[in-house]
Amino acid sequence: MTEEPLYDEETLEAARVLFARQASFLMGAVSIDGLPDGDLPEVAFAGRSNVGKSSLINALVGHKHLARASNEPGRTRELNFFVLDDKLRLVDLPGYGWARASKVEVKKFQNLGRDFLRGRANLKRAYLLIDARHGLKEVDKEPMDAFDKAAVSYQIVLTKADKLKSSEVEAVRLRTEAAIRKRPAAHPRVLATSSEKGTGLPELRAEIMAACAVTP
Repeated sequence: MTEEPLYDEETLEAARVLFARQASFLMGAVSIDGLPDGDLPEVAFAGRSNVGKSSLINALVGHKHLARASNEPGRTRELNFFVLDDKLRLVDLPGYGWARASKVEVKKFQNLGRDFLRGRANLKRAYLLIDARHGLKEVDKEPMDAFDKAAVSYQIVLTKADKLKSSEVEAVRLRTEAAIRKRPAAHPRVLATSSEKGTGLPELRAEIMAACAVTP
């Protein structure tokens, strides 16, 4: 059985209006010392390399090329900040799990993401992206442990849901919710999305708007 609607039409419309506002690339940070001021609420996107973080960010704001998507796993090796309507920031974290780089380099940019999570007071929520076709993997436990340890609220977002039948997506969603039930920092609700088809994006926009306590 699928869940009841998460938000009413008024809230979904407010979130649509917010995310239709001006969105722009702010900066890429390669060290904690280079982060922008913590004067705006932020949400961060994490996930295995090539899970679709850049594509999801682009789809949320309706820009095809705001965040640079790549077919090369592990391309994002810095913290990329995007600002929306001067009200909130979206942060693209380095991917994990595989990267075409040396082990030393991989560790460097993945540690940057961990340091960001531990020390960013204005970070309102992290979104952990999981490919709906594969579900949670052993490699995903490390970032979840990091979120739990840092007491950073995080929510799992299934990507590429258009690649499966709706019944299969729902089964993955329910299995994922069961798997994270005892994790202290995990949001209990798992969202299923498709950047290509737009599935789940209105609800995710509303989640972000609520987490950041902003309005259009």
